[in-house]
Amino acid sequence: METFEILEQTGHEQVVFCSNKESGLKAIVAIHNTTLGPALGGTRMWNYTSVDAALKDVLRLSRGMTYKASVAGLNLGGGKAVIIGDYKTQKNELLFRTFGKFVDGLAGRYITAEDVGTDVRDMEYVRMETKYVTGISKALGGSGDPSPVTAYGVYIGMKACAKQKWGNDSLRGRKIAVQGAGHVARYLCEHLYNEGAELYVTDIAEEKIKILLETVKAHVVKPEEIYDTDAEIFSPNALGAIVNDLTLERLKCEIIAGGANNQLEDEFKHGQAVLSKGILYAPDYVINAGGLINVSNELEGYRQDRAMKQAEGIYEVLQRVFRLSEEQNVPTHVASNKIAEDRLNQVGSIRKIYSGNSNYSGRLGELTHK
Repeated sequence: METFEILEQTGHEQVVFCSNKESGLKAIVAIHNTTLGPALGGTRMWNYTSVDAALKDVLRLSRGMTYKASVAGLNLGGGKAVIIGDYKTQKNELLFRTFGKFVDGLAGRYITAEDVGTDVRDMEYVRMETKYVTGISKALGGSGDPSPVTAYGVYIGMKACAKQKWGNDSLRGRKIAVQGAGHVARYLCEHLYNEGAELYVTDIAEEKIKILLETVKAHVVKPEEIYDTDAEIFSPNALGAIVNDLTLERLKCEIIAGGANNQLEDEFKHGQAVLSKGILYAPDYVINAGGLINVSNELEGYRQDRAMKQAEGIYEVLQRVFRLSEEQNVPTHVASNKIAEDRLNQVGSIRKIYSGNSNYSGRLGELTHK
């Protein structure tokens, strides 16, 4: 009953444990909410210390996808999957094709995509077993790597933060500490560098830093020193829970804006702490929605120019979040949650009213697209 009690608290609709001895697959799929549409969210492959740790992560990530899709105005629900294993040594065709069979068994309630530890090739293996997958290569009609659109959205969102904090959205001359040097961070740094920002970068993988420095100039700092950097903007672009009791004591920034998921270790405690310190926080699922926007475009026939244009809408969404935060004197994540929940409740009530009445089906589709 303990697991069911957790699901009642988080509001999840369905959690599926996937196990297969032949392939070595151990995975969990979490579907949080399908009010707005089928749950879409990536598959993360990570060497979790326990099944409980994997379950906690997938529940938190899938809930975030519900809010991300809602705030972004997409007709999608929130879902996520995790595969327990070492992505550096344990990935193979059999593993992902087996996972694809489990995804297919959900009959479209969950649509997967790439995430941390998985890539386009992995999703192509999944596609051999199910049509419910995005993030595949452009050669197969997909969008390929979603990182460019994710990074562009973070960049646009960072400019919205600058506008809110300083009255001008220019990032020229601003000191920005970028944690992580993966694909998203690399594209983000290119945008920031081209605008004239002064960059401080770090990553636990030196090879990623070397690749990043091929296209931008930046100060390289050790991973543990990034929190002490005298930067105006701190941009987390690695794993989550990075804004916590220890780091908040060290951060000197005025803005936190990055592409990582679940940046606040404790959403309410640290959201309030950030507000009390006078730091403007861009809710992670709002500013990093570009990746979801990108893969959702595959469902309608992919065009990158359309995805990039949609990602620019993150600027306006953040402005709404900041206005509500100021009006109600609440942390920004509380404001963004309210905006997301209001849309979920509105569409949910519409579906209840018109459920089963075919005369209203067209009107329902029109309303859910707004």
